[in-house]
Amino acid sequence: MEQTAKIGVIGGGSWATAIVKMLSDNFQSKDIYWWMRNSETVEHLQRYKHNPNYLSSVEIKVAPENITNDLTSVLEKADMLLLSVPAAFLKGVLQEVDPALFKGKKIISAIKGIVPDENMIIGEFMNVRYGIPLDDIIVISGPCHAEEVALEKLSYLTIASPDLGLADIFANLISTRYIKTNVSDDIYGTEYGAVLKNIYAVASGICHGVGYGDNFQAVLISNAIREIEAFVAAVHPIDRDIKESAYLGDLLVTAYSQFSRNRTFGNMIGKGYTVKSAQLEMNMIAEGYYAVNSLHQINKNYKVHMPICRAVYAILYEKHSPHIEMRLLSEQLS
Repeated sequence: MEQTAKIGVIGGGSWATAIVKMLSDNFQSKDIYWWMRNSETVEHLQRYKHNPNYLSSVEIKVAPENITNDLTSVLEKADMLLLSVPAAFLKGVLQEVDPALFKGKKIISAIKGIVPDENMIIGEFMNVRYGIPLDDIIVISGPCHAEEVALEKLSYLTIASPDLGLADIFANLISTRYIKTNVSDDIYGTEYGAVLKNIYAVASGICHGVGYGDNFQAVLISNAIREIEAFVAAVHPIDRDIKESAYLGDLLVTAYSQFSRNRTFGNMIGKGYTVKSAQLEMNMIAEGYYAVNSLHQINKNYKVHMPICRAVYAILYEKHSPHIEMRLLSEQLS
């Protein structure tokens, strides 16, 4: 497949744009197909080779005729489908698609979220809803902000699949001089870790917003990685090293980086914004907002002690005071 693969990218946001850049810097642009919903954005990209809404400095090398708002055409042409839309919108994007179009396709999840209502990570959702074998599913994880990809700053990605040969193929397709890759067979751990780190980034932002400093942030994130370790061990108990970059590295960059939309969202909540006003002002999706509700429901089955997740849920969904919840949380951390 490596020499003949045709890749369809589904989504038009900053991470999708960054992935298209990675692929086209290391892959024949004629074999990349790109779907996004907005026809005006499609026309702008075709004409000017820049995404007007996200990472607008990046030159898009995809053939203009391969950029479209016709999802069916992309699915028909691609061997590998890379999903990069917010998890909350995935069902809506795919609802009109004939499930038969997924037959024989390899599915790559670049979505760091949970499908609401279904309470499933993306790989699990595609397996259950569309019958994609787990061996045909790939998960992209690791500490890698789209904005730094645009600047070609050295970044690292973990490509996970039960089929390590398939993971290797995609890792080679996406590797560039500024993107280093490694492979893993832990699709559950890497995907749940990517979901959880967004929640902890929201918590980090809330703490900053209410006035806690770097010392408390360090304790918060130390406890967060222990929560991640406990949860993924309960969900999928295999031998994994939680200190690897796919887990700890992704958590650190999302909790601390200026580019982290989840941290930015949390900071606004901590400063007194309502959820709706913060979402409107950001004009971007903070996956952690949706994820903490799904995680709260999922954890009713596993009953893992997760006080940070519980505090974020209480603030965002039960409308508890960020100041009070963070003070109560501070008494539970060590």
